[in-house]
Amino acid sequence: MDLIFKALNDPARRALLDSLRQKDGQTLGELEAQLDMTRFGVMKHLGVLEEAGLIATRREGRFKYHYLNAVPLQEVVDRWIEPLIVGPTARSVLDLKHRLEGNTMAKPDFMMSTFIDCTHDALWDALTKGELIARYHFACQNVQGDMEKPGDTVDYEFDAGGTMLSNRVISIDPKTRIEMEFQPHWGDNPTTSRCVYLIDPQAAGMKLTVEHYGLGPEDGGIHDGWARFLAGLKTFAETGKSVRFFMPMQMDAPA
Repeated sequence: MDLIFKALNDPARRALLDSLRQKDGQTLGELEAQLDMTRFGVMKHLGVLEEAGLIATRREGRFKYHYLNAVPLQEVVDRWIEPLIVGPTARSVLDLKHRLEGNTMAKPDFMMSTFIDCTHDALWDALTKGELIARYHFACQNVQGDMEKPGDTVDYEFDAGGTMLSNRVISIDPKTRIEMEFQPHWGDNPTTSRCVYLIDPQAAGMKLTVEHYGLGPEDGGIHDGWARFLAGLKTFAETGKSVRFFMPMQMDAPA
């Protein structure tokens, strides 16, 4: 917590976070152009934000992309104020077929990371077994299917009936990485996109990173859904308790 408050106690760092909220996945050069300071100064501020876990980064060739990581802020606000809602950000729709079949991977539209005090096996089971996902998911207490091999599908069902979301496994590296199609069933024009779980054992506990690719212009609510999903997962994996971080349901069940 101390690192988070220290990171937020500077107007330049708050400006960087505001910029990433408006447009995720920016390079150092893009962020530098928005502040009246040297490149080294911007790098130093980004380092403080990254150390506090408020941004996540991904290197692609010569470039390093920076993403707002809402999970630490979610934990702070859940503790003292009210649930944090990451606002929607309009983005261009990427061609899913090109991304799935192409030789190069596009940079993600956003990333979120969190550290979880649990064993490797416990985190893997919580991510891949439907009966366990159902114990912490913010909207669905009925989750059908497990993720064990490519082609496996997990369906998240609204409590009132009807499917909210389907995840179909594209590729899986046991206990390390899962790549999935993300198929929403709410709204008038749902966009099929792609998400990835990256699992990284630490000296103490585990690091989980979520990458999401190909979000459509109306998919802003997905950001908040991920923050609530990860908050529930962390609580469940660390305590065994089922805590659901409910959201104002924009993802309405079918009539």
